[in-house]
Amino acid sequence: MTKPYPVTGAEPNGQPGAWPSSVSTRLPTPVPRQLNLGCGQFARPGFLNVDIIPEAHADVFMDLNDPRSYAALPEGHFDIIVADHLLEHLNDVFGVMRALSRLLRPGGVIEIRVPHFSRGMTHPQHTHCFDVSFPEYFKPTFKGYVGVELALVRMRLEYMVRFDLKAPFASPRQIALLEKVNRVISGLANAQPYACSRFWCQLVGGFEQIEFIFKKPAQPVRV
Repeated sequence: MTKPYPVTGAEPNGQPGAWPSSVSTRLPTPVPRQLNLGCGQFARPGFLNVDIIPEAHADVFMDLNDPRSYAALPEGHFDIIVADHLLEHLNDVFGVMRALSRLLRPGGVIEIRVPHFSRGMTHPQHTHCFDVSFPEYFKPTFKGYVGVELALVRMRLEYMVRFDLKAPFASPRQIALLEKVNRVISGLANAQPYACSRFWCQLVGGFEQIEFIFKKPAQPVRV
């Protein structure tokens, strides 16, 4: 039986000592310039793929819940960082975002996809959900500024995602219909995402995902 790996923060499913001991931060040479965090079974070619779960198709295994763990990765190295449905599982979201900013080169991009609050809290393993206000915390002029500046390049609401996971419960004809519905409702939402998030997102049953694309400024704003 594997001995538990000690971590700071919440372990999977809320069970103490649930992290595995097979944690390895040995980096490949050369280190790829693209980073995929929380890769799970979806490793990306050309990326450094990172996860904590031993079953993941990862190059590096580390505790993504602890912002201190990210010090094992090279500072100012990455052109692109992808965090696809990772942040909702973490305790210290802003601590991890600070760590990611440190890893990103000036001008580099962070791609974040997370559950929108209107649907995300239906999942028992989610500790956070997100809204259109999330980018405000990375603006130096915002009262709640968290200490790292990131410029929002794009924000997009998605009514439905991962149709492959819906396929076992629906016929191909139903999936095709859902895809059309998704295009219409997502299109309406992204015409005015702030209005959708504030007034009508829950009237259509909620949105499954919100995407944020951030860019690290070459020169931080001085305030």
